[in-house]
Amino acid sequence: MNMPSSPHVLLLVPPLTIIILIMFLQIQTTTSSLSSPKQKPFILPLKIQTLPHGTVSLPTPSHKISFHHNVTLTVSLTLGSPPQNVTMVLDTGSELSWLHCKKLPNLTSIFNPLLSKTYTPTPCTSPVCMTRTRDFPVPVSCDPKKLCHATISYADASYIEGNLATETFFADGSAQPGTIFGCMDSGFSSNTNEDSKTTGLMGMNRGSLSFVTQMGLPKFSYCISGKDSTGVLLFGEANFNWLGPLKYTPLVKMTTPLPYFDRVAYTVRLEGIRVGNKLLQLPKSILAPDHTGAGQTMVDSGTQFTFLLGPVYTALREEFLSQTKGLLTLLNDTNFVFQGAMDLCYRVSGSGSNSGRVGLPPLPAVTLMFEGAEMSVSGERLLYRVVDDVATRKWNNDLVYCFTFGNSDLLGIEAYVIGHYHQMNVWMEFDLVNSRVGFADTRCELASQRLGI
Repeated sequence: MNMPSSPHVLLLVPPLTIIILIMFLQIQTTTSSLSSPKQKPFILPLKIQTLPHGTVSLPTPSHKISFHHNVTLTVSLTLGSPPQNVTMVLDTGSELSWLHCKKLPNLTSIFNPLLSKTYTPTPCTSPVCMTRTRDFPVPVSCDPKKLCHATISYADASYIEGNLATETFFADGSAQPGTIFGCMDSGFSSNTNEDSKTTGLMGMNRGSLSFVTQMGLPKFSYCISGKDSTGVLLFGEANFNWLGPLKYTPLVKMTTPLPYFDRVAYTVRLEGIRVGNKLLQLPKSILAPDHTGAGQTMVDSGTQFTFLLGPVYTALREEFLSQTKGLLTLLNDTNFVFQGAMDLCYRVSGSGSNSGRVGLPPLPAVTLMFEGAEMSVSGERLLYRVVDDVATRKWNNDLVYCFTFGNSDLLGIEAYVIGHYHQMNVWMEFDLVNSRVGFADTRCELASQRLGI
């Protein structure tokens, strides 16, 4: 959350990016009662657009939930009795879902538990609050009202805290009662402007408390479109003839607890990187987790860009520089590091373009090579235009574009993270039953049209 690239990102495990001070048991009885694994799949519309300050989405027809993309991916749905509208960041890198439950400065979108007849705070005596698990080794506290109190801290020193509770969430026109979440009433954020646009966060990793686990669904998929277009989020099976075969890579399983390894993240095995047709010369050991668990590769919808460990990032940076020499003009300003971790930036002439959109030269694709599958990053996904009026004035109205791979070391992250910017126009499937991630290149706006969205 609140990493420079997006407001709710890199929700991983301690001490990398997130330290969740919570204790839970596996709550198998609770989760199994919410939804059967055989529940029919349902499709949720996705819209990629800028959310106005303080927006709360209006009610949508049955089976439809608005899905927006503005640095983060947000889904709009309802909960409580009577239902209240909320907008939550969709994050495959975190477990516990939470909502703002008190109006803080610059925050206009909240869930008000006092207005709901089905809101039930979790007491300290609840097994959810008292039992230790391997995923949450630090116990929560007990507030003066004897309610279960939880604090979530993030890498940028921001935090959010409040009470655990259960509530009825509405999805696909049906109720999901007893859903556990955090009802947060205080905290500190380093990005209040972005946080003001959402009500909270929807945890979607493989943990027992994640939203998808509590719903009891075997898999979910999403397709993130380009700018000013539409996409889709789907819970359940995605058997579409037009989609074509998905390429699958297995999830990495770690049975031994390690301090830097998130065992409920969507961790895949990175085996190499190509720039154009050239394979980077990297030792295999540097692409795999070490004895502490540092160096895992996670697929994270809550992170905007992709971040690589220092030595790998440097090798990729130098090769991309070499292959684009003469095609792009370097910024050559050592003081300019985009979002604290992206130091390869270019000046592109914006003259003759009122919209600021210019044609970029053909660039070599960067291919991430996973076990059993590859993901190719090409075209506009390789560079990101920095919208900065000060920078534009400084460089004589030239536009500034930065390479969309960053250096994990500069952020203090001991991991490789595949962000959602590189997942655009890729059908992404997270298969919980078969422990794998599948993907296929597609045009997400066309996928939405074929699905009637």
